[in-house]
Amino acid sequence: MEVKYLDLYKQFNDDELWGKVKDVFSTCQFIMGPQVEEFEAGFASLCKTPYALGVNSGTDALFLALKALGIGSGDDVITAPNSFIATTGAIVAAGARPVFVDVGPDYNMDVNLIESAIAPQTKAILPVHLTGFPADMPAIMDIARKRNLYVVEDAAQAVSASIHDKPVGSFGDVGCFSLHPLKNLNACGDAGALTTKSKEIYDKIKMLRNHGLKNRDEIDCFGYNSRMDTIQAVVATHGLGKIEEITANRRENARLYDDALAHLAPDLLFPEKKNGFNPVYHTYVVKVKNRAELRSHLEKNGVETKVHYPVPNHLQQPCARLGHKKGDFPVCEQQSESIVSLPIHQSLSKDQIFYVSDLIKQFYNGR
Repeated sequence: MEVKYLDLYKQFNDDELWGKVKDVFSTCQFIMGPQVEEFEAGFASLCKTPYALGVNSGTDALFLALKALGIGSGDDVITAPNSFIATTGAIVAAGARPVFVDVGPDYNMDVNLIESAIAPQTKAILPVHLTGFPADMPAIMDIARKRNLYVVEDAAQAVSASIHDKPVGSFGDVGCFSLHPLKNLNACGDAGALTTKSKEIYDKIKMLRNHGLKNRDEIDCFGYNSRMDTIQAVVATHGLGKIEEITANRRENARLYDDALAHLAPDLLFPEKKNGFNPVYHTYVVKVKNRAELRSHLEKNGVETKVHYPVPNHLQQPCARLGHKKGDFPVCEQQSESIVSLPIHQSLSKDQIFYVSDLIKQFYNGR
């Protein structure tokens, strides 16, 4: 049996969607057409925030959030070292310095380590809801309020994740999302979104994303070109109508894996789960022994897997100037050497989940 890690063809093979895309070509309003505002209204409703804005990538969402908050040269931003490099890259692009804290068993920032990382130049905390599992936002917000810090949520992998029914992206000053084709809620290319409760922040980002223009001919500030393409808004809005089903399918796939593989500890370990924290499984990540051999076994039997991510940010070459070395963030580093992402996408059948599970059980029980 073949089990692809993703099935983008099936994801986009949708006649209704193609009809909506074709309509964009009939109007030729390719950039910031009226469908962008339609998407923003729907996305704000999904995230339970007063405001949402579409931009051209999740990375730009992070960058623009930091710029709108006035964060730049001489400022520190606390974040986790195990995210995709875009998180750290956006901090650096804004002119600030990333300050890493290690992660916990759920792959998210260890809130017990945040206080010791705060310095006089610290301006913000940037938690990452990695794998689609919410970071401990109540604890992070308590620290931020006490220390007068901004909070920017990197929710790139976590649309529709929540804590006690409060969606991620609605806790901090700004929530930042990716709509990359691989995400649970996707566009058909690079696109992103921001959420906020602040009209002031909303107005600032709205101007920054469009060159700082206050009208067709005048600017209020120097800005950037991060406008959302209309086609991306159309595809993302179409996805909003399916996001509940997509999320339910991924959660059910995760439950099937959980039930099938629970007895394999300590060879295979699940991330820590918390009461009231509702993940959405952008990725289904487990810690395993003999990772290379397991992945080879699965590949030989038609199952595609990934590793998110094998090299932590602090060990990437451009981060050398931050002065970190191997061993500085031991939990993150140990996880990076043992984690594997199993197929979890919404189009998987139960038979495929059982097939992958049986192969994993076969690998460990046969050793």
